[in-house]
Amino acid sequence: MGISSDNLKGFILALLSSGFIGASFIVKKIGLRRAAAASGVRAVVIGEVANFVAYAFAPAVLVTPLGALSIIVSAVLAHFILNERLHQLGILGCIMCITGSIIIVMHAPQEQPISSVQEIWNMATQLAFLVYVGSVIVLVFILVFYFAPQCGHSNVLVFTGICSLIGSLSVMSVKALGTSLKLTIEGKNQLIYPETWFFMVVVAICVITQMNYLNKALDTFNTAIVSPIYYVLFTSLTILASVIMFKEWDDQSAGSIVSELCAFVIVLSGTILLHLTKDFDRSSSFRGYCTPLSPTLATRLCNGNGDFVQHDEHNEPCENEVYSRRQECPVICPSGISA
Repeated sequence: MGISSDNLKGFILALLSSGFIGASFIVKKIGLRRAAAASGVRAVVIGEVANFVAYAFAPAVLVTPLGALSIIVSAVLAHFILNERLHQLGILGCIMCITGSIIIVMHAPQEQPISSVQEIWNMATQLAFLVYVGSVIVLVFILVFYFAPQCGHSNVLVFTGICSLIGSLSVMSVKALGTSLKLTIEGKNQLIYPETWFFMVVVAICVITQMNYLNKALDTFNTAIVSPIYYVLFTSLTILASVIMFKEWDDQSAGSIVSELCAFVIVLSGTILLHLTKDFDRSSSFRGYCTPLSPTLATRLCNGNGDFVQHDEHNEPCENEVYSRRQECPVICPSGISA
């Protein structure tokens, strides 16, 4: 199946986004000096800008799942630059992510031409999408005001569910705003329409809310748990919202849709493998320098969030191990990308 010019541009921009975001994690780990940290932040910003522009050219069904490629970039660079050996299952995860991404690109729907922001507004105000938006708002309110106070700090699905639901709306708004700016640059000024500014306000509100609850999830639970759950929820809801609003599957055959769904499952499985195996060899390397922690001791030392809750003077983890765990904060952005 051929790839349209806009889909190709979106694909290239999504690859650049994953490259910069994945590399930013390595830059931040190389050194904690101010210059290194600033370089990492700049790489994230460039990556997110590229991702923003990608949504203006290609459908969310194509762009969103490709966020998993940033994990591959981070893992491969860490293997060669930081000498963090990539586990064999991690290599399999990389291959699965790449294979799934290729299938998604080959079967992605063609972007329908849009001539004004008012067309996007008509899509956003259709009954089916309004029902989706209303459902998201109701679910978010229930999660925030009922479940979060009761079990937000014990159930990882509460905070990740909130940021994933809001994230699906933020991507739709980002796509609408990006398309408006693209048309404006092409000479069709969309800034004169109030719909453009409305989408801009929605983007700001959704991104701030999304990042707030994503940070709560990362502060409360282990990153290895949050990242894959957030990826699957965010990507699934974003694809669902995009299919409803932009009707991206209306002109596709059943075979193409099934291929995209299977490819998404492959990418998801590869992402989970990468997250589960990225610390295998790093953990074994600590055993040469520290007293190994027995399973029972590790259970006593760590609670469900992966944080130390008791001190054992006979089997105290070495300073390097604790320091390393504190520095393993991933790059997770509003687009659902984590490195």
